[in-house]
Amino acid sequence: MLSLSNKASSIAQSEIRIMSVECDKVGGVNLAQGICDTEVPEPVQRAAIQAIQSRQNSYTRLDGIAALRRAIARKMHEYNHLDVDPEREIVVTAGSTGAFYSACMALLNAGDEVIVFEPYYGYHVNTLKALDCTPVYVTMHPPKWIFSQEQFARAITPRTRAIVLNSPANPSGKVFSREELEFVAELAERHDLFVITDEIYEYFLYDGHEHISPASLPGMAERTITISGFSKAYSITGWRIGYAVCDRRWAHSIGYFHDLAYICAPSPFQHGVTAGLEELKPEFYCEMAAEYRRKRDLLCSTLEQLGLKPSWPQGSYYVLADASPLPGDDSKAKAMYLLSQAGVAAVPGEAFFSGGGRNLLRFCYAKTDADLEEACRRLSRLSITPNVRQAVG
Repeated sequence: MLSLSNKASSIAQSEIRIMSVECDKVGGVNLAQGICDTEVPEPVQRAAIQAIQSRQNSYTRLDGIAALRRAIARKMHEYNHLDVDPEREIVVTAGSTGAFYSACMALLNAGDEVIVFEPYYGYHVNTLKALDCTPVYVTMHPPKWIFSQEQFARAITPRTRAIVLNSPANPSGKVFSREELEFVAELAERHDLFVITDEIYEYFLYDGHEHISPASLPGMAERTITISGFSKAYSITGWRIGYAVCDRRWAHSIGYFHDLAYICAPSPFQHGVTAGLEELKPEFYCEMAAEYRRKRDLLCSTLEQLGLKPSWPQGSYYVLADASPLPGDDSKAKAMYLLSQAGVAAVPGEAFFSGGGRNLLRFCYAKTDADLEEACRRLSRLSITPNVRQAVG
């Protein structure tokens, strides 16, 4: 009998994409998916178009074009405080998800345990499961998303192979502090673990929070795979340009598995993001963070007024809000209620937990001002009556 593989039968469609489809059906405002539909910076657009017109459309070297790798190395030195060799320690990938998948293929074995902080990004967990690894969850608690060091230490077993970090985090907006990262680093060194760190939201920082790359901590460069990309900062989520930075011992195999799955990242778009790295000044990233802080404040203030108390994010462009006042037995029912009554799509909180999140919804504010303001107007018109609050509570 023909059938799907065992792996296929255990993997479900992302709730993020499901809610986007449901939103389209009713013509709602999509605050579910991190589509990032703000303007692409002019140098990035111009260089990509010029690359296409000058026939830069063929395969590149499997680890990316030299100019981009050099630009990434400069950025890593100036922003992440990490010195890397652009010839042997950088792999340009098909988005940060391509970097994560290739790194997991190169470094993890079936049966390995990998520590993941929850709420987690579903693609991280499902990639681990698809590779027959076992996620082991360390739960963070709102509103600051603090984790227990004791729980973290207990989560490490002889089968533990790696730790996955995401800072600033999707969906919580948590920015890991230096003290927290030093604690993680100390355990990683003691137990000889890899650290795979997704830093795609590294420029989206608010209220004085600082981004610290774990690889920049003493002794961590050799065991850390730093993953990032350009989808969020340059609003090019569909271009699929990311990268992995790591010790040369791991980079070759990561590049091999990326070549096997993707051949290379899209060639003309590599030239586009190279121009972004070379031409955009630090002020661009500061102004972007200020713009997104304003968007955060608008959405979180609206949610507070509605009675859906948000955990104000320290970074990234997502917010988790307490949806307990909304009717429904779980977060999916609450998300569908919000979509049907207000025409605003959010992601059910259970998509980010191994067993929790029933009363949480994730909202994304990487939207144009017009769309975000419309979403907030719709939310403001929603009436959550005391009777509903009482029935749900």
